[in-house]
Amino acid sequence: MFARLASSGLLQIRPLRQLEHPREVIRQFTPNWFAVTMGTGILALALPQLPLPGMQLVGRTLWLINIGLFCLFMLLYAARWLFFFHEAKRVFGHATVSMFFGTIPMGLATIINGVLAFGVPYWGEQLVAVALPLWWFDVALALICGVSIPYLMFTHQEHSIDQMTAVWLLPVVAAEVAAVSGGLLIPYLAGEQAYQVLIVSYVLWAYSVPVALSILVILILRMAVHKLPHQNMAASSLLSLGPIGTGALGLLVLGADAASVLAARGMETVGMVAQGVGVIGGLLLWGLGLWWLLLALLITIRYFRHGVPFNLGWWGFTFPVGVYALATLKLGSVLQLGFFHKMGVALVVLLALMWLMVATRTLRGAWRGGLFVSPCIAAACAR
Repeated sequence: MFARLASSGLLQIRPLRQLEHPREVIRQFTPNWFAVTMGTGILALALPQLPLPGMQLVGRTLWLINIGLFCLFMLLYAARWLFFFHEAKRVFGHATVSMFFGTIPMGLATIINGVLAFGVPYWGEQLVAVALPLWWFDVALALICGVSIPYLMFTHQEHSIDQMTAVWLLPVVAAEVAAVSGGLLIPYLAGEQAYQVLIVSYVLWAYSVPVALSILVILILRMAVHKLPHQNMAASSLLSLGPIGTGALGLLVLGADAASVLAARGMETVGMVAQGVGVIGGLLLWGLGLWWLLLALLITIRYFRHGVPFNLGWWGFTFPVGVYALATLKLGSVLQLGFFHKMGVALVVLLALMWLMVATRTLRGAWRGGLFVSPCIAAACAR
């Protein structure tokens, strides 16, 4: 009897017990996991904004953990393509999982931002020489995702308006996230490099934000006609806040950079206009984001009242709130209004609480193995 109890207890704590074999971790690994690095990265960047001692150290620690997670996920996903190529390539035909390719450059962008926020103050400005080529690589990934995934949507995948969710935004938004990273990088550059990064960042913003806003228009129509998506996609309600918050933050950051960079090129008036457009445009987008935030909170409460199964999509609760919080704090700094600062701090606290909840469940699901499920394989087996 005691032997059976001991055996049962060991079975309960054995890692990956829900998988047939440990190699299933590689076989079932999907790009969805990179959403973890987005949520962890944005929390690392937001925590130092809290008026509490030690937040800089906590943020830097989370950033270092995030680097480890990103490298681990890259190794696992590369291994899947190496050892399970024929199954891995099915992702391009999957209408939902393929959207998560956009999380790879966005997760990398949070790491690059962390190099500037935590690495440079701690180890010196020589790390800018690391951040700059990483940023150009991130730009390339974002540009590829922003066009290739929509191309696959139009030519190879099966979609319908009644099945549409905000995950359509993921491959598109990667470019504007890279634009914000470029804006944060510019103060560490000089001359031609600063000018090039500024121009490319504005192009990235335009490459993404208008397309994302167009998708949001269709999404409003979809929800009005076909009502809310299935509970499995509950977190997508907050995803819509992401491109709006990132767009606002991008205008604010790039506008602040443009004044000095363009003045050095003899375009002082253009730089002043860009700075003004950044403030007004950022404020207008923030107002639009406030509408989406309030609506998404109501929708999320409704979902949770009826029960929501946990999946990796829950990480969609984190990054949009985080980037909107940073945009709010930036507006507070620019406009010198305490309301924005207080609301930004409240959003960072909300982000931290959501991250703790989602991270705890993710660790539990990863230990048991239940989160290693590839919808592409499941769909193929169902045929």
